[in-house]
Amino acid sequence: MAIEQTLSIIKPDGVRNHHIGQIISIFEHAGLTIKAAKLVHLTTKQAEGFYAEHSQRGFFRELVDFMTSGPVLLICLEGENAIAHNRELMGATDPAQADAGTIRKLYAESKGVNTVHGSDSAGSAARELAYFFGSAFEFVG
Repeated sequence: MAIEQTLSIIKPDGVRNHHIGQIISIFEHAGLTIKAAKLVHLTTKQAEGFYAEHSQRGFFRELVDFMTSGPVLLICLEGENAIAHNRELMGATDPAQADAGTIRKLYAESKGVNTVHGSDSAGSAARELAYFFGSAFEFVG
């Protein structure tokens, strides 16, 4: 098993609804370690840059508006197969299709207001961690 790092974001709905502690508890009980974290209110420019790959999709503006609607908690998680493990803990994007006990099943409101983000690959994790934590961030992956 490989030790990896991945980005997790507790989105504005998770922060607004006071789920930070419960979500961090899920990560820690699953064996993931928080290596860095910061609470920020994303600017439109930051959100557009982060989600640039989706800029031509119909949901882009709604996504940017949502991600800038309140503070988010940016987290670097580390652990064995952290990327896949975090994605399992999050559950399906649509909470109606998420497995019982997953973060999105427990806390998400809808497919668009789904409480958490997680990197989907090692390449995405490296890029996303550098985007929010700086290029000097020591990525393990």
